[in-house]
Amino acid sequence: MSRRKNLKACRRVVIKIGTSTLTYSNGQLNLQRIERLVRELADLHNRGMEVLLVSSGAIGVGATRMGYKKIPRTMPEKQALAAIGQGALVQLYEKLFSEYNKTVAQVLLTRGDLDERLRYLNATNALLAILELGVIPIINENDTVVVEEIKFGDNDTLSALVASIVDADLLIILSDVDGLYDSDPRVNKEAQLQAEVDEITPMMEENSKNRGSSFASGGMLTKLNAARICMAAGIPMIIANGDSDNIIRRVMDGKEIGTLFIPREEKMQARKKWIAFGTLPQGQVLVDAGAEVALLQKGKSLLPSGVITVEGDFDRGTVVAVANADDKREIARGMVNYSSDEIRLIAGKKSSEIEKILQGKDYDEVIHRNNLWVEY
Repeated sequence: MSRRKNLKACRRVVIKIGTSTLTYSNGQLNLQRIERLVRELADLHNRGMEVLLVSSGAIGVGATRMGYKKIPRTMPEKQALAAIGQGALVQLYEKLFSEYNKTVAQVLLTRGDLDERLRYLNATNALLAILELGVIPIINENDTVVVEEIKFGDNDTLSALVASIVDADLLIILSDVDGLYDSDPRVNKEAQLQAEVDEITPMMEENSKNRGSSFASGGMLTKLNAARICMAAGIPMIIANGDSDNIIRRVMDGKEIGTLFIPREEKMQARKKWIAFGTLPQGQVLVDAGAEVALLQKGKSLLPSGVITVEGDFDRGTVVAVANADDKREIARGMVNYSSDEIRLIAGKKSSEIEKILQGKDYDEVIHRNNLWVEY
């Protein structure tokens, strides 16, 4: 219970509301539930807390307005429905929050807004400025203009990234389930709710490969991915049922409800947050077993002697994945000091040989420890 009691001290909270919480099974908005959740968020704000709302539902609302029975598969149709639904959704939020004298701001993001370091910092500063004004940002993926290559993929991931970039004290994901179970409760009536999770295991992921409703984009697996981001960033995360009465207040009061994901004790540096979560890797550096041990267990930089080969083409300063050469398992991410062509030339060589091979040397390391992120 002591871990739950610590939640009372949270001052900056991100709440993600999924499509399944916002709507009925037929896709129509659940107005009573939305009104109740808005009231709870306004009350949190009245406590003096900073509140950020990540809301799904734009495509679902648009689909319902246009008479769709399920979400279409083509990107242009989804974009059109998002444009229709997003305006309606924000208008509803604006109306409901204004009843409690709260001002809201719409923030639409794409993965591209976080991919580049400068745009990442701009997005961070914009969100912090909104909070400084005492405004509640309502955040969603910009589905109207986004393309597949720069999609977050789901708002669970988006909410975790938002929590990370604003250095939130807590992420609450509200869904149509009570939390994480040891098996699917809709299939197994004996499934047990897990109150706390210290580590996300392959078994958890395997048991969570179910999709959400026909109007939703996620499921429990995307929530586990969000939890992985939060845990690595040092931010606690809770999955809880958005249909429960006073759910947000009960969570913030430290009640034993939902599933709490326990984060690392130390907070991650802002630069490493961007390397780990903000940008997608543009290539892959494959390393040997000795380099893997040096990176994961000894806290060392990646030297050229431990590199086997490179996949992809990239320039200096690019964020890449570092993977085990045998099974291609990603073990870290980092910002490279050399281009892909240069790394191919110095792979397997000693740092003292770099200058002769490349006709010059700026760094001894392929990736310096300060620009390297490992999950554990």
